[in-house]
Amino acid sequence: MVITRFAPSPTGYLHIGGLRTALYNYLWAKRTGGKFLLRIEDTDLKRNSLEAAQAIEEAFKWTGLSYDGEVVYQSQRFDLYKEYVRKLLEEEKAYYCYMSKEELDAMREEQIAKKERPRYNGKYRDFKGTPPLGIEPVVRIKAPLSGEIAFEDGVKGRVSFKAEDILDDFIIARSDGTPTYNFTVVVDDALMGVNHVIRGDDHLSNTPKQIVLYEAFGFSVPKFFHVPMINNPQGKKLSKRDGAMDVMEYKNMGYLSEALLNFLVRLGWSHGDQEIFSLEEMIAFFDPHDINASASSYNQQKLEWLNAQYIKNAPSSRLWDEALNFGVDLRSDKNSAALADMLRERAKTMIQLANMAKSIIDEPLSYDEEAVKKFVTPTAAAYLKSYVAFLKNYDQSDAFEGATNEFLEKNALKLKDIAQLIRIALTGSSVSPSIFEVMGVIGLKAVLERIQKFIDFIEN
Repeated sequence: MVITRFAPSPTGYLHIGGLRTALYNYLWAKRTGGKFLLRIEDTDLKRNSLEAAQAIEEAFKWTGLSYDGEVVYQSQRFDLYKEYVRKLLEEEKAYYCYMSKEELDAMREEQIAKKERPRYNGKYRDFKGTPPLGIEPVVRIKAPLSGEIAFEDGVKGRVSFKAEDILDDFIIARSDGTPTYNFTVVVDDALMGVNHVIRGDDHLSNTPKQIVLYEAFGFSVPKFFHVPMINNPQGKKLSKRDGAMDVMEYKNMGYLSEALLNFLVRLGWSHGDQEIFSLEEMIAFFDPHDINASASSYNQQKLEWLNAQYIKNAPSSRLWDEALNFGVDLRSDKNSAALADMLRERAKTMIQLANMAKSIIDEPLSYDEEAVKKFVTPTAAAYLKSYVAFLKNYDQSDAFEGATNEFLEKNALKLKDIAQLIRIALTGSSVSPSIFEVMGVIGLKAVLERIQKFIDFIEN
């Protein structure tokens, strides 16, 4: 059974690079009938944020990435880690190191002066004497001193490291007894049964150290997939300005969660020429062996296009629910389905849809100055007065397009003579959906009231 995991540190909010990693792990577990686990790596008690941990779970809930079992918090497992540190000490696969910070700094300065790579010199590796007084020791693993550490990466192919180039006897427990990152990752992944690790390639340098620990414990080494980073359009590291923000900010900006997941799955993976994937299709097609080995590029226009496609195809009830997040209750309008259908073709985000809905549902409190200046001519008030009088006496007042065409024909006018005046009167702007669709949604009473109000504005 494939078991994957997502293991963020709650030192900041979940950003889209992390969400993509979580998505890849989720899809692979679901495709193979396996398990997808969530672990919060909160051993850094000084930097952890409870709010950040809660925000990670909130992002999972919003995107619908359900994990199996309970969330594992590393901060609740310190006693367990101590047992495994003790195990390595007892088996003489690890040892106490009493080198002081001053001694370690002096050693590194000397190595740098000799143009050597700074590294621990193994002074206490086989120490049998009396420990120096006043030093709280760290615990170091006995790492291989020569040879290579190699593994087959599912994305990058064969990866190898020379032991002498990248390893010294690295620390697995600090002087206060707290375990280090690589140690806890290995213990947790092994005990949780994780056998496929899909993560960012910024973790690639951690992998040989973790393999040393897997082998020291006699644990099975999982299959690794190191995913290239998401770059900005200029090929540089993604910044907050480029889109590397809190995942929940995308919700606040009016993006649908399924559009964001569709966008992220395509940043580094593809299935033929297909662009739009339901979650079911992602699960059916995704294979981490097909992840691109080169970095992907963030494309805001592609995200907006995808979001627009999802808005167009969402059920009206879904759009009503989403609009509530932006202060618009479309459900209270008897023509809410017609309103949703009218706006879905024009909106790239739910904010745009909500704002357009407000401009239609709510009577305008003001009128766009540029639009008034451009379209209000000396004949404008007279045209609108005639139009209002005609609509009041029209016996099919819900058929606004037919009524308007009849009015135009009787008065030898063209639609361009009054269309923008009506649009400004109804919405306050010269930009809106079809005036006849707007009129159909707000109804005859509101149409007459808004046009009369605009006439009063023009005449005053």
